[in-house]
Amino acid sequence: MKLSVKALALTAALLWGGAVLVVAIANMVCPPYGGEFLNVVGSIYPGYHPGTGVSSIIVGTLYAMLDGGVGGAIFAWLYNLFAK
Repeated sequence: MKLSVKALALTAALLWGGAVLVVAIANMVCPPYGGEFLNVVGSIYPGYHPGTGVSSIIVGTLYAMLDGGVGGAIFAWLYNLFAK
């Protein structure tokens, strides 16, 4: 069985981007929530500074979607390569 590279990339992008978005919004509402997680994310994605406003949440979400998409595509490609 082969994995669809496009489908897995899109799924991973939406899941990882959604996770970062939800935690960032929850952190905006209740500041201690997810603070350490967002600090780790901020240390990986340049230009993302947790807790600095809506524009930062958008930047972090876009980075996470790009990261998740690339990671999902690489995972599916490797799986298909080794599953032969």
